[in-house]
Amino acid sequence: MKTMTCKQLGGACDKEFSANTFEEIAELSKQHGMQMHQKQDVEHLAAMNEMQNLMKDPDQMNQWFESKRQEFEDLPED
Repeated sequence: MKTMTCKQLGGACDKEFSANTFEEIAELSKQHGMQMHQKQDVEHLAAMNEMQNLMKDPDQMNQWFESKRQEFEDLPED
């Protein structure tokens, strides 16, 4: 199991997520993002806007996603 924070995954806070795979941790982050969107959390909304801008360029989005995957893979086990 490995742990990353919301900020490490492109978010706005220090909430920690723990998972066995990058796909699992990405899903936890996505769920957290949806909760913060429903609460209209200003900092998270700003982070989401940045992500939306990144998504406009598929190559740039893939590079970002792969860099986060590599960051996860490089983490020590908890």
